[in-house]
Amino acid sequence: MAEEVTEQRTRRGARGGTAEATTALQTERGSTTIADLVVTKVAAMATREVAGVHDLGAVAARALGAITERVGVGVADERTRGVSVEVGEREAAVDLTIVVAYGESIPEVSQEVRENVIRRIEGITGLSVTEVNIAVNDLYFPGDAVEETRVT
Repeated sequence: MAEEVTEQRTRRGARGGTAEATTALQTERGSTTIADLVVTKVAAMATREVAGVHDLGAVAARALGAITERVGVGVADERTRGVSVEVGEREAAVDLTIVVAYGESIPEVSQEVRENVIRRIEGITGLSVTEVNIAVNDLYFPGDAVEETRVT
């Protein structure tokens, strides 16, 4: 069933029209390749745009990132933490790990994130998004803060 949906989306294209011999990424004059990192950054920014999303990434990853940043060892891009993508020639799939603010409806926030990520990736890259999987692994309560870790 999932294969049928993917095949139908591929034939229709990202905008729902009929597919022609060329797409925005594959033309008679050449092709455009989009790196995983580009799609990862778009997904991360689109997720952060949604009200109710406090942060991205697992608790341990956020804490480790804060520590390594203070020590000056960490070089990981904090903007892409909690985002994993698989990018093909015409399609992308996204996995997100998010922290939702307490009091927000997790189903509503998840749906808004999913819709915004799809809209942004398809609009910016021209790739068709096949799925956006969301794992909510924590709730943020006002007043919560990452404990300061002292390095001596």
